[in-house]
Amino acid sequence: MVYLLLYKVLDFLFQGLYLFLIVRVLLSWIPHDRYHPLISFMYDVTDPILKPFQNIIPSWKLGIDLSPILAFFAIGIVRDLIFTLLF
Repeated sequence: MVYLLLYKVLDFLFQGLYLFLIVRVLLSWIPHDRYHPLISFMYDVTDPILKPFQNIIPSWKLGIDLSPILAFFAIGIVRDLIFTLLF
């Protein structure tokens, strides 16, 4: 019972993180107020995940930011690793 609850909570957190990253990518295509409280919160959550990948592959060299794609892969690997070890 406890494992099922832990599984659901962790799965919910990972799904929320995926959703935040998708919304962040979509926001990059439209003009928005970076300092609106909701958008600022989304940046606060996703920046620590995206920044390391932005430092590895700077977007100015390619003309496109690949950090969200790399972040999706990394989050998927971490999720699978955690779920494999715990469940």
